[in-house]
Amino acid sequence: MKKIVFLGDSITDAFHKMNVDEEKLGNGYVKIISEKLKERKKQVFIRNAGHDGFTVSGLLRLFEYDCMQHDPDLVSIQIGCNDAAVFMNTGKTLEAQEFAENYRRLLGRIKESTRAEILCMGPFIFPHPLEYANWIPVIKRIEEMESKIARDMAARFLPLHDILNRTAEKEGYDAVTADGTHLTRYGAGIVADLWIGAAMEMGI
Repeated sequence: MKKIVFLGDSITDAFHKMNVDEEKLGNGYVKIISEKLKERKKQVFIRNAGHDGFTVSGLLRLFEYDCMQHDPDLVSIQIGCNDAAVFMNTGKTLEAQEFAENYRRLLGRIKESTRAEILCMGPFIFPHPLEYANWIPVIKRIEEMESKIARDMAARFLPLHDILNRTAEKEGYDAVTADGTHLTRYGAGIVADLWIGAAMEMGI
């Protein structure tokens, strides 16, 4: 049985700690991925290790508890929006936050401490409400950083921002995002389909 750990912020978390069921997968893309893999008769163990409000440094801080002890075959990472929020709300730059260094350190720890392959997903934001339009350059910069580091570390990278925004422009923002940062079930389904496509190519 393949073991998959999902690391991330509230987009991954999706209220999973409030679930009464044993799986505790939340109501976001992780849950949909689990449902779709079951439909495909895939035997997998999935752990949702998302944390509301986390930055990449938070993922590093809880790495042993959330990831390493579970000996995963695949680690999925979706992070960056809260790191952008720190910059937008406080002015603390990505360099001052050591974002790139911490992201590289996280991927390095996965490689050193587990046998897992790594599937990274970029951050995203929607200009809905319009105030988030100012965040887009920072989100795109984080996406570039993550993409380069993933490539350097032989990890798979999925850019989500443009894909989700193109869909929102076509289908309507309210169809895809609940508040400009989080996803509706429809939006989470898009991420789930992209993730499954990449994971299948990786042999999961």
